[in-house]
Amino acid sequence: MTAGQFHAADGVDDWRVLYHVVSAHFRTGSFAKGVAFIGEIDRIVATADRRPRVDLRDAGVTVTLTTRDVTLARQISAAAAELGIPADPTAVQLVNVTIDALVIADVLPFWRALLGYTPIGDDYLSDPLGRGPGFGFQAMDVPRPQRNRIHLDVAVPHEQAEARIAAALAAGGRLVSDAYAPRWWVLADPEGNEACVATWMGRE
Repeated sequence: MTAGQFHAADGVDDWRVLYHVVSAHFRTGSFAKGVAFIGEIDRIVATADRRPRVDLRDAGVTVTLTTRDVTLARQISAAAAELGIPADPTAVQLVNVTIDALVIADVLPFWRALLGYTPIGDDYLSDPLGRGPGFGFQAMDVPRPQRNRIHLDVAVPHEQAEARIAAALAAGGRLVSDAYAPRWWVLADPEGNEACVATWMGRE
């Protein structure tokens, strides 16, 4: 299922596609309510092939699906609604660190060993415990000593991208390129260090 097909489905308004995952944040307001909600999620996925990643904080619970599973997303949203727990789609994001490399195969093993991460394909490393950002590797044709070779990619809900960009520009940043928008915009801080704001749009 594509990101567009997921977002077009009924009953998934709480959820946002962020690169390869789908996330929703539910504002529980307490650990106790969050634990009760997680108990319901556990009941829902007891017989499922794949289990979601769940992050419990005192103010809310973030649920991340590693597949665009409309049925599971609906069931989790229904459980939240039954418990009176509202969703906040603006509260989800996914941060990747992207490393530019002339030969990805030469540098990826170093980062895999250093971080203790798990490879996904031949250009991405993932934290097996789901705590840290993903590390992506982007091929360069020629060395680029004049610019930083590591940058952050921040995936946000598609309707939040313009506000996030505006906030970064108001905070002293500048727009380097919008040539690939709405897939991503390249921004830079006042010293030229780059970061990208990304959405699922334009990737299909």
